Amino acid sequence: MYETWEELEQSIVGCKKCKLCTTRKNIVFGTGNKNAKIMFIGEGPGADEDMQGEPFVGKAGKLMNMAFDIVGIKREEVYIANIVKCRPPSNRNPEDDEATACLNYLRNQVMLVKPQIIVLLGSVALKNILGKEYGITASRGKIINKKEIIYIPTWHPAALLRDEDKKVDFIKDLQLVLSLDNNDD
Repeated sequence: MYETWEELEQSIVGCKKCKLCTTRKNIVFGTGNKNAKIMFIGEGPGADEDMQGEPFVGKAGKLMNMAFDIVGIKREEVYIANIVKCRPPSNRNPEDDEATACLNYLRNQVMLVKPQIIVLLGSVALKNILGKEYGITASRGKIINKKEIIYIPTWHPAALLRDEDKKVDFIKDLQLVLSLDNNDD
């Protein structure tokens, strides 16, 4: 494990642990408050994220930002990362070996941030963090306590682009996150 953000980021910049390194333009490390109480974890970068080197800056990210505005979450106060740090081709889901290659980087980010609440955005994040036995439809909106962290699985913002009906659930889940965060104050 890396003790500093600089060491961790340097190790990822040169990463060649899986085939995603061959097609990336940029690693997408993570962004936000490095001491955040709330952390969001998605699956992997898309084309816009790969170009800019920052998570959730494309259409799904803009939708997430609008949802944040609706419920009163400030993006700069949370930390946002992904399961994999390099873009899977054609925005496909990360394969198991790709996710496995990156998970220690993500674990290190969690260790450095020390969040109290982790929002798992979509099935890929849910299954890689809490286990393959979890399904997003059954787990969405539930509070899962594990290792002194509260996990809240919800839809990935990209799913909201495909199914407008999921926006209501997503907003409710963000309100739940905010209510848990406010209870800690």
